[in-house]
Amino acid sequence: MKTIHKLGMRFVLIVLASSLSIGIRAAERDRVYSDSPTAAEANAAYEAKDWARAARLYEELSKEKDAPPRVWLRLGASLRSLGKYDEALAAFDKASLMGAGQFGEYGKGVTFTAMKQPDRAFDALNKAMQQGYADPDGLSGDANLALLHGDARFDKLVEQAKKNARPCAYTKENRQFDFWLGEWDVSTTQGGIPAGTSKIELILEDCVVLENWKSLNSPYSGKSYNIYDQALKRWEQYWVDNTGGNIFFYGELLKDGVLDYWTDEIPQSTGPSLKRHLQLIPMGPDKVRQFSRRSTDGGKTWNVEYDFTYVRKGVAGLPSR
Repeated sequence: MKTIHKLGMRFVLIVLASSLSIGIRAAERDRVYSDSPTAAEANAAYEAKDWARAARLYEELSKEKDAPPRVWLRLGASLRSLGKYDEALAAFDKASLMGAGQFGEYGKGVTFTAMKQPDRAFDALNKAMQQGYADPDGLSGDANLALLHGDARFDKLVEQAKKNARPCAYTKENRQFDFWLGEWDVSTTQGGIPAGTSKIELILEDCVVLENWKSLNSPYSGKSYNIYDQALKRWEQYWVDNTGGNIFFYGELLKDGVLDYWTDEIPQSTGPSLKRHLQLIPMGPDKVRQFSRRSTDGGKTWNVEYDFTYVRKGVAGLPSR
């Protein structure tokens, strides 16, 4: 197993080194291109919408070794604006082959629209969406696509671009934890003793559920970052606090709506390894129970670590501190 581990690590390091080398070469190529006097002239002509001059200069740049995709994209746009549609399509195809597929297909979609071929335009734009095009405002506001407006297929393209821009907002698994969102007063479940306050919010385009905990009558505070891992098909939480503590949980949403988190057995500086089981239990729209247990014998027996009830702030009929 140690040999396999070493070989695996060696492979990962080789891949990382290769990727870094490719990235450095690409960045260097783009830097050389950007520093070129011809590139500066071409950019100025493009920004001034001097399409004939821009096309001539980008055509010149495209003949250079390792010309970046941007050259081909701007050459295609300039040629399209001159009505040289077949040449424009060829330039956009070249950009796609060089790794700028979503923008190359978008350019082809605009070109086919100018050629008054809406079906081919929609086909190209659909390919752009499939490759991750994620600018719904740019798409809906592109005057070059006015011919397509009013077609139900165009509305679907805009909706897909929105989903590409914010995939977590539209993925049902990422929305499983939304019952915890809001601002809460937190008390012990047994006895109702005030324990703290917590604000749970969405960040990073709704991909991460962020917990902000503050204890009452104590300087203790912490945060947890919760995200659904699409590859592993599970929820993960990383808890950090103001004492330097951290805990990693993983789990799933159970059929009864409970978010069920576990840790591995974690070695402790003193005493046996510790395993935790944390559950967040929705109890209606304005109440959540947070129940944590711990085990020091591999899960054979469990002891309650804490048991809290969250009550949403400012809800009529419920107390708020």
